[in-house]
Amino acid sequence: MTEPAIDEILDASGLNCPLPLLKAKQALNRLEVGQVLKVIATDAGSIRDFKAYTEQSDHVMLDSFTDEEPYVYIIQRG
Repeated sequence: MTEPAIDEILDASGLNCPLPLLKAKQALNRLEVGQVLKVIATDAGSIRDFKAYTEQSDHVMLDSFTDEEPYVYIIQRG
């Protein structure tokens, strides 16, 4: 499978919950439908937050790397 083209990168390293998710929501709002956001976070709570958020929104979690810090989320705007 080919990796999706990343349209914007958000480095939320060092920010604590709920700031990584809030910054990601703002970044997604600036993107066009179908564009892809890569989020880099260091807050362990972001694993739960991003999973729940994408399940309850039109956005799609294309991939996530949460085995170790930094946590990385690839989200396509819905």
